[in-house]
Amino acid sequence: MPKTSARLLALLSLLQARRDWPGALLAERLEVSARTVRRDVDRLRELGYPIATTKGPDGGYRLGAGAELPPLLFDDDQAVAIAVALRTATGAGLGEAAARALNTVRQVMPARLRHRVDALHVTAADRAGPQVDPQVLAALSAAVHAREVLRFGYAAAGPPRRAEPHHLVTWGGRWYLVAWDLDRGDWRTFRVDRISPRIPTGPRFVPRELPGGDVAAFAAARFQGKDASGGWPCRGEVILDLPAHVVAEYARDGVVAELGPDRCRLVLGAWSWAGLAATLGRFDADIEVVGPGELKDAFARLARRYAAASS
Repeated sequence: MPKTSARLLALLSLLQARRDWPGALLAERLEVSARTVRRDVDRLRELGYPIATTKGPDGGYRLGAGAELPPLLFDDDQAVAIAVALRTATGAGLGEAAARALNTVRQVMPARLRHRVDALHVTAADRAGPQVDPQVLAALSAAVHAREVLRFGYAAAGPPRRAEPHHLVTWGGRWYLVAWDLDRGDWRTFRVDRISPRIPTGPRFVPRELPGGDVAAFAAARFQGKDASGGWPCRGEVILDLPAHVVAEYARDGVVAELGPDRCRLVLGAWSWAGLAATLGRFDADIEVVGPGELKDAFARLARRYAAASS
């Protein structure tokens, strides 16, 4: 038989895994008697876990939501911060383990905190996490959930802004709000650490369709300098005197086509023509510009600058 402390943890884990457990099934899973299960349930109750006895042919147990988080005690902001972190982890590749952990924490939260956690809609476009005010994050999440126009000050200066909040995302170490800017008539991403929400919020709105439909993809495209369709604003085609497999390793989202053993065609995008020309210049090979003319002009400008810098 496992030691009492290990058995209590195993029992608690089982109770958190499903809503109702017949007493006989718990005893079988723990390899103890039904009497031992009853005693262990009483011990967990003494520690503050709200375990109810269920009626039925076999009788059983159910772990309910309590007034606090036993045996660890958190204030409201700490509890919400844990839920936010777990939701971000779920979207950042920790998958099932983070989802189960979030469900476990949620089950023992009091109703007032469960409502706040359920209102959070967070997508991780990238692993992130600077310090932000939990109250601001909760206010933005509530506006997203309620579909209410958000009024806020931005960057501590300028006139108040109005936007229809769509989603919260993380990218490059910062929190962002993806929203439809009512004053500019376009989609925008706002840094959460620069937002000062105004209370009360505005009227409810019908959510607009986000370009592409995927929040993470939309945010990633914006942060990488791409346009609303997800494509780069500047896109060109060149021929490089390098093997295709060598170029493909460094071409990011470019398209590489083999033209021979030491020659390939590359179509690549960037946020500017000068940036695209500079990126292509990193390949240590002769370059033939297929088009467009803007890319040829950018190479000419860079050539003059480099020549002047070397003189």
